[in-house]
Amino acid sequence: MTEAANSSDNASVSALLRQRDFMLFWVSRFFGSMAGVVLSVAIGWQVYEVSRATMSVERAALMLGMVGLFTFLPVLFLTLPAGEAADRHTRRKVMAFSLVGQIAVAAILTASAVLKIQSVTFLLCIAALFGIARVYLQPASAAIVPMLVPRELLARAIAWNTIAFHSAAIIGPALAGLLVAVSPAYAFGAAAAMYAASLIAIFTINAKTKPEAQTGSRWELMKEGLVYVWKEKIVFGAISLDLAAVLLAAATAVLPVFARDILHVGPEGFGLLRAAPAIGSTAVGIYLATFSIPGRAGKVMFAGVAVFALATIAFGLSNTLWLSVAALIILGGADMLSVFVRHTLIQLVTPDPMRGRVAAVSSLFIGASNELGEFRAGVSARFIGPVASVVLGGVGALAVTLGWIKLFPALWKADRLA
Repeated sequence: MTEAANSSDNASVSALLRQRDFMLFWVSRFFGSMAGVVLSVAIGWQVYEVSRATMSVERAALMLGMVGLFTFLPVLFLTLPAGEAADRHTRRKVMAFSLVGQIAVAAILTASAVLKIQSVTFLLCIAALFGIARVYLQPASAAIVPMLVPRELLARAIAWNTIAFHSAAIIGPALAGLLVAVSPAYAFGAAAAMYAASLIAIFTINAKTKPEAQTGSRWELMKEGLVYVWKEKIVFGAISLDLAAVLLAAATAVLPVFARDILHVGPEGFGLLRAAPAIGSTAVGIYLATFSIPGRAGKVMFAGVAVFALATIAFGLSNTLWLSVAALIILGGADMLSVFVRHTLIQLVTPDPMRGRVAAVSSLFIGASNELGEFRAGVSARFIGPVASVVLGGVGALAVTLGWIKLFPALWKADRLA
């Protein structure tokens, strides 16, 4: 990289740090993301512990998959209305509404842990409520970023925004593992406090975050967003690649199985496994927040997905903690690379009045890949075992990557993120 490019990169970072409203949003994103990770880790561990008291490893793994399914179902039905809300109402208020709901979920879980309510059915119902509460957050938070920074800082802001999530994902699992080892009530209570901090940061943003007035019925606006995504092949190719790859290669749901019954490392080791992908993601994110991708962005994204698939295979075959952690770190870094390119391309080609709906479709695909991927992992682990489930998923994701290069040549040829 030339001295001039280094100087330009450093100047853009300094300019971004001077954007007060974006930095407040970043703080909110960090605490909200960390709260969500702590909550998810604690729910997953508690479901597996309660299930293992009466079930085999395979049946308990299936219950973990059910957590992903119950969390995703609200996303399936409410994401498009959430996107429409982000394009019709003040985006800051939509985010606040979602955060209040997530605080309520964390409070319920805290009370249930104190009162020793440990039914798997109850926890699955709470997972569904968690899905309902958070479904409105992603479209509004994705659409608000371009309203807080100048357009020339957008790619840098997206990288920093992603760092907030992934750095929280490093601290969150380790913190959750330590708190759950003492009592799940501590983990759920900490999540509620962090959600409150996120809410306070959102309320201190001064920028105008209400989009241009939209005409037409709710259904017409949702349909318009769907049609745009379908016709814009770079957008559709990017989000569908993420859906297919993560749906096949998601391994998060079965991490409690690997921690407890394969690697034998307990809740503390489970927290380390959950944090490992975020360590890789944050390392790559810090690089992307400082230095730009000079070109061939589409090829970089596909390379990231391919490495993600290969690292998933390596994790599934590992039977030692250090190798498993290393594979997950590489997996997280590769995922961060592909996510950054995807988000930046989508934001750059999408007009502002439609950003909420496009973000909603994107989050629906992401939710389907994450939650249904966890469900797929749990179900396949039930019938073919956790190791085969993870390895075959990685092989499938690698095949999908090669197929998408042929199906979406415009995405493969995408060059500069500008």
